[in-house]
Order: sequence, then C-alpha cells, then structure tokens
Amino acid sequence: MTRLSSEQVLKDNNTADPTSVLTLHLTHKALSDITCLANFINLEKLDLKLNNLTSLEGLRSCVNLKWLSVVENKLESLEGIRGLAKLTVLNAGKNKLKSIDPVMSLVSLRALILNENEISSICKLDQLKDLNTLVLSKNPISKIGEALMKVKSVTKLSLSYCQLQDIGISLKSCVELSELRLAHNEIKSLPDELKLNSKLRNLDLGNNVITRWSEVKVLKSLTNLKNLNLQGNPVSTIDKITRKIKKALPRLQIFNARPVDKDTENKKGGVVDGTDDFSVDEAIQNLRDSTKEKKSARFQPTGQNEDDHLEAADDIDSERKSSKKRKKTVDVSKMEVGVLKEENKGHKKDKADRKKESLIVIVDPDIENKPTKKKIKKDDKPFDKGVALEENISNVEKKLKKKRKNEEQSELDVIDDGEASFAELFKINDAETLNRDDEIKAQVKVAKDVKLVGSTVGSFAEGKNAKMQNMESLSSSVAEIGMGGPSTWGDD
Repeated sequence: MTRLSSEQVLKDNNTADPTSVLTLHLTHKALSDITCLANFINLEKLDLKLNNLTSLEGLRSCVNLKWLSVVENKLESLEGIRGLAKLTVLNAGKNKLKSIDPVMSLVSLRALILNENEISSICKLDQLKDLNTLVLSKNPISKIGEALMKVKSVTKLSLSYCQLQDIGISLKSCVELSELRLAHNEIKSLPDELKLNSKLRNLDLGNNVITRWSEVKVLKSLTNLKNLNLQGNPVSTIDKITRKIKKALPRLQIFNARPVDKDTENKKGGVVDGTDDFSVDEAIQNLRDSTKEKKSARFQPTGQNEDDHLEAADDIDSERKSSKKRKKTVDVSKMEVGVLKEENKGHKKDKADRKKESLIVIVDPDIENKPTKKKIKKDDKPFDKGVALEENISNVEKKLKKKRKNEEQSELDVIDDGEASFAELFKINDAETLNRDDEIKAQVKVAKDVKLVGSTVGSFAEGKNAKMQNMESLSSSVAEIGMGGPSTWGDD
C-alpha cells in the first residue's frame, strides 16, 4: 500500500504550510491512501488520476475543492465527497462505481463525468440546478427514468454504449440540450417529446435499431441540427428516408459522417454522393474504347438493351463533338501561322537590326546576376534559416502566452461555452499538458542559447524539428460527433 505523506507534498511544493497549497497534481503514483490531504483545507484543484485509490475519505476536509479528477482508480464508492459543496467539476471515469448517490449533495456541480463504471441506475439529480455536462456512457444503464426531469441546465449529455431501449419523456425538461449522444444502444424509436429539445445541434444515434421513418419523424422538428448520425441503423440504408431527413433539416451540415453538400449531385460531372469524376486520360481512353465498340455494334443483332443504345448514342455524339473541336483547333492553328507569316513579311529589318536581335536572343539576360544570386544564396542560407528559427521561436512563445492566458480562464467559462468541446474541461489542468509546456519552454531556451553562441545551421534545424514535434503533440485533432475519430467527450 502506497501512502501519501504530507512532508513529501510540502517539499514538492516548496512550502511548509499546507493551507497555502491550492493545486496538486498527484498522478501515476500508485497511491492507495490520501488521508494526509485532510490538512490541505484550501485545495481548489486536485488531480489523482491513475492511482490505486479505493476510498476518497481523505478529502472530507477539503471543502474548498472546485475541480477533482480521480480517473482510473479502483473506487467502488464516492463516499467522502458529500460535503464538497463548492465542487464544480468531478471526473470519476474508469472506476468500479455502482452508485452515484453521493453526488446529489454537490449543489455547485456543473460537469459530472462517470463513464466506464458499473452504474445501472441514475438517481434523481434535482439539486444540481447548474449541471451543464453529464457523461454516463459505457455503463449498464437500461433507463434514464426521472433523473433529469428537473435538470433544465444540461447542454451536453452522453449515454452511448449503455443498454437503453428508449428515452421516453426523460429529456423533455432538458430544454437547453445542444449535444446528445445515444450511440450503441438498443433504441427503436424517438419519442415525440424530443421536439421540446429544439436547441439540439449535435445528435448521435449511430448503431441502434431504428428501421422506419415513423420512428424518427420527430427529427423534422429539430431544425437547429447541424450534425446527425444514424449510421448502423437499418433506416440509414433507405435512400428515400435519408433524402427526406436532409430536406427537412435546412441547417444540417454533417449527416452520417459526411458533409451534406457532398451528398448532392454535381451538375457539371453528374457526380453523386461525392464520388470523383473521371480524369481526362480516362475519358479519352473510354472514348476510344467506345468507338471500337460502336463500329462492331453496327453489325450486332437488334435485340440489344435500350440502355446500350442510349449509351452508344451518347458516345457517338461525344465523338462528333470532340472531332469538331479538334478540327476547329487545327483551323485556328493554321490561321495563327498565316498571321505570323504576314507579320514577318511586313516587318523586314536590315542586317544591323537582325544582328542586334540575334545578340539580344543569344545573350542570357540573367548572366550578370547569376554570380551575385549564387553568392547571395550561399551567404544568406544560414541567415535565412536563423531568421526562420527566430520567427518559429516567436510563434512558440506567442502560443505559450496564449496557453497561459487560457489557463487563467475560469473552468466555469469553458463549461458554459456551448461551442467548447468537452475535452477542453481538463486540458487546462492536465498535469501531462503542463509537463509538455515545460518541455517546449526548455526547447525555446535551448534554441535561443544556440543562436546566441553562433551554432551551426544543423543545430538550428534540430531545435526547430524538436519544437515542432512538441507542438504537434499538443495540437491533437478532435473529431466532431459523426465524423469518426476519438470522442470529443472522452467517453469512447
């Protein structure tokens, strides 16, 4: 059993006073006991993910906690957090929780993440008047019941990979709901009450068992939908219904993981469903092949399919148009040659003029500048790379400043931002992110030192590559609902 010691925590934070510590990142430490945290009564942010905790009793005295993450521990209960009335963000995903009753007393809670636990039923969350985000995906939940009947503030709700067969009237009070994830369940139809969730913009119903239009006709009332996913349902394979859905939802931008405009017909090339048109070379080859077929087709029996006749007619018409174009091009070329000859006849010059012309043609206009160009290129190569590196350093510093500004932003603002992805809730306070931030600062410092001592261009390049790799690791792309890729809510 790994116990956390107050002395070690104080040493790591360069202080002798536990009441002065406001933030602690204690991840990946194999902790199974945190009773020493009872002395840190002014803690506001605490990250305990990836440990071996089985109890949160040591947090009873941390009444000022606002942000708590206990992801990937061995918790079977949330006892110990009942008195944390100031807690606004709680992430207890990937544990062994069977009940969420203790959260009922967390009246300030705005984000509750409990994905990948063993929760089978949801208690009433009536007291959570400010609850904005709720993630309960990957739990054996068969019904929502009345848990959210009085929670009007929820804007993001995920119940994917549960065992839901219907949602009934359970969401009718969630009038502010903008994102709803119900993928990978056993839902057969959508209730008429869903029309009350008129602010819905993102709706994921993928991999359920919806088969008919009558089961999803309420969708036509959700006119603010921008992203809709029905993939994996039998209804998504019926073209007539999918066309009806797209027609009924004028603001829809992504449907079944594809931009809606790519599903429309391309009038120029006759392209349907976003497929690419033939290349020019393929078209020419097809035309040649069709010409050969036409010659033999003249002697075919008259029992051919009508579509074959139409295709042959189209090919012949295309061939005639092409030959006309070629003939027109040849005629134009001949005319141009004739005009040039006439111009040459009408503008004869004497021998001196012709010599001047020949000299002008022979002399390379860039000969004078060539050595200078080479010299400049040779001399300026290190300078250019140095300037590029300096600019890159400047860009990194700007990004770091922006990041620090974001860190100072209240988590509550991020939670309440309807456009912000759920992952942004924890990005600000992620210890690993802070470590990467420190690595980038170190890279910037090294690059500056190298520049000051006049190191080689190769060293600059290496520093640049290292910084770019770190920046790439920070800027991982997050896919929107219905577009595939990792979940924006961290629940897949």
